[in-house]
Amino acid sequence: MLRKASPGDAGPFNESEDMWGGAPLPSRSVRNSCYCVTNGFEQSAREKGYKVIGGIDEAGRGALAGPVVAAAVVFPPDYENTNIRDSKQLSPGQREKLSDIIQCDALCVGLGVVEAHIIDAVNILRATLTAMKEAALDLSLPPDYLLIDGINRIPLSTGQETIIKGDSLSVSVAAASIIAKVSRDRIMEIYHRQFPQYNFLSNKGYGTAEHREAIKKNGYCKIHRRSFHLKDEGDSLDLFPEVSVQDLT
Repeated sequence: MLRKASPGDAGPFNESEDMWGGAPLPSRSVRNSCYCVTNGFEQSAREKGYKVIGGIDEAGRGALAGPVVAAAVVFPPDYENTNIRDSKQLSPGQREKLSDIIQCDALCVGLGVVEAHIIDAVNILRATLTAMKEAALDLSLPPDYLLIDGINRIPLSTGQETIIKGDSLSVSVAAASIIAKVSRDRIMEIYHRQFPQYNFLSNKGYGTAEHREAIKKNGYCKIHRRSFHLKDEGDSLDLFPEVSVQDLT
């Protein structure tokens, strides 16, 4: 199951504020120490009386093409798996295997997808938070508490906590990062078959040298984010510096 957003889902938003209209709440993180994925945040929420706790993360926020995808994961109480960690620390094969394990072990998993034309219409931050909202709403068990990677809350009345580096600290957020990454990679593989000239199979829509050259040669296709501008000769600003394929695994 997944939920796909429309431009109206994003609602009004001031980028200097969070989605609730005020300054973002302080985020918890572990500073000046090694990151360790545990169920500590989940246990802390349960000690406060919450029962259904979902971790949320996204994939594809910085890509030049394709959707931003968010996932939400709810595990049983006291769930542990030492192999689950931030998706960026895993190989594609490891992510695929762990995605299957997470889907099996989780009480429920939700997905939210916001496509490129909506990203262009509402901006990437609003699109990302909308995808996270849709992922939470896609859960078959309505959560009463959310653990969100980053510093921005999502536009839901559900209790929630933002966690800096949450995908390196919380088992449910790390699991969500894996599900989001694997799901988005599969979407980009489908797009690769439609637009092979951009080699989305390899770059997944990110700004590799090969991808940037393909854009210069072929122009944009329908899944490119038109609001994400490549640097032309003479421009002084490059919002999306070149990345290597190794950065994407």
